[in-house]
Amino acid sequence: MYISLHKNFEKRFARLDRKIKIAFIKRKDLFIRDPLHPLLNNHKLDGGFLGCRSINITGDYRAIFIVRDENQIEFLIIGTHHELYGS
Repeated sequence: MYISLHKNFEKRFARLDRKIKIAFIKRKDLFIRDPLHPLLNNHKLDGGFLGCRSINITGDYRAIFIVRDENQIEFLIIGTHHELYGS
């Protein structure tokens, strides 16, 4: 599986606390091994993120991604639930 990072993801990721960065790396590695692992809560999104999916990074942080094809995933943005969804 090939994983790429959108420039918006990279910008937000650069500003995150080290602890959140480490959590993302661990969850990304888990995602590569088992995309449907229960800890990830991998699910479809709707509304402004229609066609995208989300995984849990921490209790509050989420990473939104899109499946480009069966072997390519692009992470689009990372942030708290409130930052991403406004609630």
